[in-house]
Amino acid sequence: MLKKITEQLNALPPEPLQPVEGGREAAVLLALTREPDPQLVFTQRAQHMKSHPGQVAFPGGKWEQSDSSLLFTALRESEEEVALAPAEVEMIAKLPQRRTRLGVQVTPYLGFIRPGLPLLADPAELDAIFHVPLSYLLEPQHLIKKQVDVLGNWCWMPCYHYAGYTIWGFTLTVLVDMLNRVFDVGLCADVDRSDLPAEIRQQFPHFPESKP
Repeated sequence: MLKKITEQLNALPPEPLQPVEGGREAAVLLALTREPDPQLVFTQRAQHMKSHPGQVAFPGGKWEQSDSSLLFTALRESEEEVALAPAEVEMIAKLPQRRTRLGVQVTPYLGFIRPGLPLLADPAELDAIFHVPLSYLLEPQHLIKKQVDVLGNWCWMPCYHYAGYTIWGFTLTVLVDMLNRVFDVGLCADVDRSDLPAEIRQQFPHFPESKP
């Protein structure tokens, strides 16, 4: 499976991309363990965070002026959030950029890490770290609809539900794009706008995320 990932993403080298001047940018890391059934690392944001409290995300964060590139941002934030040393990451690809509903452009990077690598959640930012096997994510029946809290409104959203964690929203769109790109499984993370209350439809006319 790791060989297939590398081959399919060969055309997307992990270039140290520079941010657009004046733009709001961030970078995340899709970290996959090097084993026959790779596991993908996810985090759960702390409940006390001002933005997206309690939501599932990939390690990563906003670009800072001291960062030499967006690749550096992804690795720096991963080390700060989950104690993943950059030297432990075999970088494979830079995935297509996507823009969040709040206008932040995010660059996802994908890399391999050794299985069993001890990771430690920064309690200032995270409540948990967990892993999900790719074999689980590749089963179409595991991509379901579930009610989640969107800005105080309960909405039916496509998601994965695994070990008590719900993967949805921007994180889901990045994940599904990667799975479709590598394995051509035809998964769909699109939101049915009829499932959204009028308040959300008016506030975010392109909800959940704009396409790349």
